[in-house]
Amino acid sequence: MNYADAMTIQLDYELPAYPAFVEGCRRAPRREAHLSASDKALAIKNALRYIHPDHHEEMAKEFTRELEEHGRIYGYRFRPEGRLSGKPIDSYKGSCVEAKAFQVMIDNNLDFEVALYPYELVTYGETGQVCQNWMQYRLIKKYLEVMTDEQTLVVMSGHPLGLFHSHKLAPRCIITNGLMVGAFDDQKNFNRAAALGVANYGQMTAGGWMYIGPQGIVHGTFNTLLNAGRLKLGIPEDGNLAGRLFVSAGLGGMSGAQGKAAEIAGAVSIIAEVDESRLMTRYNQGWVSEKTDSLDEALALAQKKMAAKEACAIAYLGNVVDLLEYLLEKNVHVDLLSDQTSCHVPYDGGYCPQGLTFEARTEMLDKDPEGFRVLVDKSLRRHYELINALHDRGTYFFDYGNSFLKAVYDAGVTSICKNGENDLDGFVFPSYVEDILGPCLFDFGYGPFRWCCLSGKSEDLDKTDAAAAEYILAHNRRYQDYDNYVWVRDAKKNKLVVGTQCRILYQDAMGRMNIALKFNEMVRNGEIGPVMLGRDHHDTGGTDSPFRETSNIKDGSNIMADMAVQCYAGNAARGMSLIALHNGGGTGIGKAVNGGFGMVLDGSERVDTILRMSMPWDTMVGVSRRAWARNENALSTAAEYNKLYAGQDHITLPYLADDELVKKALEA
Repeated sequence: MNYADAMTIQLDYELPAYPAFVEGCRRAPRREAHLSASDKALAIKNALRYIHPDHHEEMAKEFTRELEEHGRIYGYRFRPEGRLSGKPIDSYKGSCVEAKAFQVMIDNNLDFEVALYPYELVTYGETGQVCQNWMQYRLIKKYLEVMTDEQTLVVMSGHPLGLFHSHKLAPRCIITNGLMVGAFDDQKNFNRAAALGVANYGQMTAGGWMYIGPQGIVHGTFNTLLNAGRLKLGIPEDGNLAGRLFVSAGLGGMSGAQGKAAEIAGAVSIIAEVDESRLMTRYNQGWVSEKTDSLDEALALAQKKMAAKEACAIAYLGNVVDLLEYLLEKNVHVDLLSDQTSCHVPYDGGYCPQGLTFEARTEMLDKDPEGFRVLVDKSLRRHYELINALHDRGTYFFDYGNSFLKAVYDAGVTSICKNGENDLDGFVFPSYVEDILGPCLFDFGYGPFRWCCLSGKSEDLDKTDAAAAEYILAHNRRYQDYDNYVWVRDAKKNKLVVGTQCRILYQDAMGRMNIALKFNEMVRNGEIGPVMLGRDHHDTGGTDSPFRETSNIKDGSNIMADMAVQCYAGNAARGMSLIALHNGGGTGIGKAVNGGFGMVLDGSERVDTILRMSMPWDTMVGVSRRAWARNENALSTAAEYNKLYAGQDHITLPYLADDELVKKALEA
């Protein structure tokens, strides 16, 4: 039976012409899923579900070629010709402002300047996709062009399930990505499901259409480095990292923020990157100041800048393991050390082993994936040895949430575990959340609030920056507030925008709500165009991940995913414009659950009502969970909130048990 007559929203009958590809654009490596013959047939049948039967014979052959060549079916024929970018909202078709706003964000995520592998719909993090294929992209756009403010679009792992009647206060879009059933929630089963076309890796914000380019993590990295300096290097609260050396790896999506953040914090940094195209992207953007493929030159430049106490981001084209060996050999003191390669998918190309060029890595992934795995494990073990050696010389190393320490453990190094046996109690080196971001920011409710000026006008962004800075300066309570004021005050000068006119600004619950209300008032008064609010899902309450976001939760609940799901459901109940729930995030399948949102400010009183309900909830659900885990700063923040919202909200707080009392009870 042909069901076309039962659909008014479907892909156009005529097949589009095959688009031309831009020469030299980064392309995803071939993905391996070890599909059986019946699996391959199923993958092709699944892709053909989007295509009119008249074209099945032709497209079956085309999809077969894609599956064999790329390990996935991307539907390249259905990619629109030319460059995609987040255009001004008024240039999009749509019956409501939210539907047009979502289109801005989707296209921004696929901009050549933003996306890691734009032709494979990968925004960042090696595998984080907007959706699985270009048929889904086109169909989502068709739904958004007709959706009203009394309908909700449901998207499951990139597939637009359909439009359903709702109401004006309901979410306009509900997204889930990669939610595997527990028994199958592992990388092997996910890879198969992704190749079959039934699972999408949304990363944190790619599949939730809220990625704003690497700026989205610059603020968090800046906060991390500055607070690491305060906690571990004796930097005063009003000081910076002048004369200090930060070493890391990765200049891709989020990792591209490292050099920029280090410069803003006043440090000298050397960031290793094996992919010259990623390095050149950051160099051309001005996000690294210098580039070299010479270790001698990198070190000489770093030492010169440190002596002068001048900030400088140096990109080293080469492997980070080679860099660390060199620094040890030359007896160089490294103040701060991390890594931000995509170790949540080390065997899919996220980590390039020592001894392989980037090109050789890509070829080996295709021709010998098992041999590649062996080299990755060997390199990770050596990488860890070097970190230990530098640590013994006084370096502070922290896992920057990329699952590096977990990857080392998976490579067979049990000595990395606190208990010497398994990863249940964490690792001997802290996650940056465990030591820094958790107690200094997340426990107070400070997290990565962000917005996008949908008009595309830089002057709108300038006005929102000024309004946010004014609010923070008027409510300056602690050093975190002043850090955030300086950040947004200097944001334009630091040239953070890549893609659309967006900004990130760490704020707590009250800050987020009041700034959001101010922005909506500005829209209402005609001072600026509509604004899309969101946040990185990497936040105080958005993500459950024992190796990152919840690594400083010590009551055993770090392995539970209740918070992320409750956050997502609560945002839906309160009427956020878009809500998203993902498996994996930046730490990999089965290692995290992320809940996020998008909220369109149209100037209406309706939006004011939603903001007053939803913004405190979205943040305080995390603070509440952290308070219940006995985190000191979260306890004081939750207690203060109970007083502020007495008679309206109320958070359960724990009675604190005496350690000695418990010890005596166990010994009795």
